[in-house]
Amino acid sequence: MSAVTPPVPPGPPVAPRRPLERQHHGQLFTDDWEWLRDTEDPEVVAHLQAENAWTDAQLAPQDALRERIFGEIKARTQQTDVSVPSRHGQWWYYTRTVEGQQYPLHARVAATGEYATDRPRLDAGNVPAGEQVLLDGNAEAGDSTFFSLGGFTVSRDDARLAFAVDTAGDERFAVTVVDLATGERIDESITGVGYGLCFSHDATQLYYVRVDESWRPHEVWRHTIGADPATDELLHTESDEAWWMGLDSSGDERWVLIGKASSDSSEWWLVDATDPASQPQVVQPRQDRLEYDVDVAGRDLLLVHTLNTREGELATATVDAPGLEHWQQVSPPAEGERLLGCELFEHFALVSMRRDGLTGLRLLPRGGQGEPATSDDGLALGAPVDVVPDEALYTLGAGTNPEFTATTLQVVTESLVTPPTTSEYDLAPLLAGDPLPAPTVLRQQPVLGGYDPAAYTQERLWATAQDGTRIPISLVRRNDVEPDGTAPGLLTGYGAYEVSNDPDFRISRLSLLDRGVVFAIAHVRGGGEMGRAWYEAGRMEHKANSFTDLNACAHALVDAGWVDAGRLAVEGGSAGGLLLGAAINLEPDLYRAAHLAVPFVDALTTILNPELPLTVGEWTEWGNPLADSAVYDRMASYTPYENVRQAQYPAMLATTSLNDTRVGCGEPTKWVQAVRSQVTNDPIERPVLLRTEMVAGHGGRSGRYDAWRDRALELAFLLTHIGVES
Repeated sequence: MSAVTPPVPPGPPVAPRRPLERQHHGQLFTDDWEWLRDTEDPEVVAHLQAENAWTDAQLAPQDALRERIFGEIKARTQQTDVSVPSRHGQWWYYTRTVEGQQYPLHARVAATGEYATDRPRLDAGNVPAGEQVLLDGNAEAGDSTFFSLGGFTVSRDDARLAFAVDTAGDERFAVTVVDLATGERIDESITGVGYGLCFSHDATQLYYVRVDESWRPHEVWRHTIGADPATDELLHTESDEAWWMGLDSSGDERWVLIGKASSDSSEWWLVDATDPASQPQVVQPRQDRLEYDVDVAGRDLLLVHTLNTREGELATATVDAPGLEHWQQVSPPAEGERLLGCELFEHFALVSMRRDGLTGLRLLPRGGQGEPATSDDGLALGAPVDVVPDEALYTLGAGTNPEFTATTLQVVTESLVTPPTTSEYDLAPLLAGDPLPAPTVLRQQPVLGGYDPAAYTQERLWATAQDGTRIPISLVRRNDVEPDGTAPGLLTGYGAYEVSNDPDFRISRLSLLDRGVVFAIAHVRGGGEMGRAWYEAGRMEHKANSFTDLNACAHALVDAGWVDAGRLAVEGGSAGGLLLGAAINLEPDLYRAAHLAVPFVDALTTILNPELPLTVGEWTEWGNPLADSAVYDRMASYTPYENVRQAQYPAMLATTSLNDTRVGCGEPTKWVQAVRSQVTNDPIERPVLLRTEMVAGHGGRSGRYDAWRDRALELAFLLTHIGVES
């Protein structure tokens, strides 16, 4: 029998208008499609399914291109692979992937015999002798179409494992504790938790974070493993809905760190993991616009804080006198630097930072040249040494460094042309007062098929914003692409929460570059690329800068000849979807195609409703339009859903997920209806499409092959509409 082809829908799904009046501060807005937010409504689900059918029909001519791109991603990826092992206690820990399997395996081998001192040289194609698989994501996922880990931690003595699993995409996790000697699951009683798990020092207790109905992490609990959760102890509660919390362990694993933050303030509490009855102790009570990060080793504190400068400075203190009046400056902040966070090891301190729009790491020896690591006056730190990769553009971060006593540092670097590269620095010379030697490369992510990074060029360009500010652009292209105004291009941006959109490497991007596409990242204000002041210049009353910055970058690419004015696509997700929606409304004819992933396009409606997940916490990012008419007017002026106008818009694809707790799928669903009702587009030549994953969350589908297929679909859509069809 031949398969029956379902009928092609006659046109884009049209949701009925059900006007709902919204009135605030004397302003009336009639919302025709607010009812589409209710994902429990069968009519809404039916509408999403109809949208998916229409999108599938419109994308069907791209099937061959989509399959080619998917095949290219697979062919370039070493599907059976293994990570660099990292030492913790008496074991080497690593992850493995196996061709054909969606999820990695988490495993370890004992640090004995030939592995007692030297790191195992693991072969991707062979299972190491003596391997113990701690967690097989494929087996754990079972028949679930979605699988995500929200926590994976091994106890200090390597005897127990705790991990947290989400199989719906709503980022509410169920916890399992395993006895690693027997493989027995000794506790599966804790459910509905957020990110972060920590063992007590003796591994008899587990600390976890509980989320409320709005998915805000707001409570820290202590659970005795094997006991009834009804007997769990509530250790700490955050009552301010604008604040979030999370859990971490100190490097020496003695302390549980409770971190809490809003958009411009933070607060840390310490719990002694060696004392089963210990209560949280505050480091420094919150102050308006005071941010700080902290790590602990023994009774020493290392902090990065914004007490004297918004860009951060480094200080020391002690557990016995942790408050800001006791903070001792390590060194004054340098011009143009943004200090972000710190880690404290037995022999050195590590500071994460930004400088010149790029990431950085700073090493400071503890003690050194015979001096004790801790002096009578507290933590003693030597002269700082910066880790600087040898590339014009790069992203640099600490690798996996779980061993507190190590005298080595693992780092990971990547760029728009260099695959993620794990290297290790031997710190022994630095600790002895000598220069830091060059690192040893442990592993570079393989790119199969003869990839040659020298065939591509990355560079930094600058656009000029409306107010004269210079906006950095990171650009990569194939070497034979000339600035003659004929090339297709893809521009991306984010621009919120001080999150930086740094130059990274992606195998899927090669499918663009090898087709002659110029790829660029717009580092717009609102992100953190150029420091805290850069973020401040793109939030609250300055939010419009983000949108005009993106368009300025688009014009700069065209004016410099790197991209054909009629062949420029744009892409962004989440708050980056808000960036795109607002920027496109300002200049609808600037872009030929757009992909908006889980886009925050109905921002004002969401931020007006404190009952929705995350809303109250977002007021410190956007302002509170309920309480402030100026904020309401400002958000009303840029929220994409309410500012669509009659014009020809780009071909647009919005992708979303039914179970997304961060940006509800109702936002892009409403926005698509509003756009279709206003724009003058030909619905076939320049379609406005919606695609919803019915079992997934904010990050889309979870399996790697599923994710590759989704990426191939998105790239095929963009390529087709910028004139690249093969």
